[in-house]
Amino acid sequence: MSARSAAAPSAKAGGVAEPARDCPLCPRLVAYRAENRASAPDWWNGPAPSFGDAQARLLIVGLAPGRTGANRTGRPFTGDYAGDLLYGTLSKFGLAQGIYRADPNDGFTLDGVMISNAVRCAPPENKPTPAEIATCRPFLAARIAQLPRLRVLLALGAIAHDSVLRAEGVRPSSAKFAHGAEVTLPSGRTLVSSYHCSRYNTQTNRLTAAMFEAVVARAKALAEAA
Repeated sequence: MSARSAAAPSAKAGGVAEPARDCPLCPRLVAYRAENRASAPDWWNGPAPSFGDAQARLLIVGLAPGRTGANRTGRPFTGDYAGDLLYGTLSKFGLAQGIYRADPNDGFTLDGVMISNAVRCAPPENKPTPAEIATCRPFLAARIAQLPRLRVLLALGAIAHDSVLRAEGVRPSSAKFAHGAEVTLPSGRTLVSSYHCSRYNTQTNRLTAAMFEAVVARAKALAEAA
């Protein structure tokens, strides 16, 4: 499936791909960050930077840091159930090295993969607003632009799916989210989408481990074939 283009992405290769630790752009998220710093001053409590291989052919895009996950540890998907499934699956398919211990100092690394989020700061109740998603999108667009070997993007959830499309200059209405959906982007890259690997989705069997592994295997195959 090919997607129709909208306006070109606003961020260029020289744009800022990683927000500052005290990024001031979203007042509600700044206030929530301050609350978390007051209650847990030893946590990361800032935008979670992208993690992985600078020569990645596959970029995995999640929703946003969880309060007790990446907001606590400072590494995407580290410290919550979604990370257990994600990193375990990447290890199974040879896309990671080391042993994942839900600790940013565990020495765990990614091979040919980078992980980022559509929204870099933890939102209250894990629900960013449309304005916050749009405000953070230039960071995602710049992150995409600064991966010279990138061929495939794997979006985890509908918000990540739509944000990747918009970052690539595509109207989401032309390529609606579905688990396992594949979209050929104007850049020539491929977007593959999956239900988010959250505890809720797995506990309700909306997403099983087998389903998630199949999507990761497909994304890996596309990235290696490109």
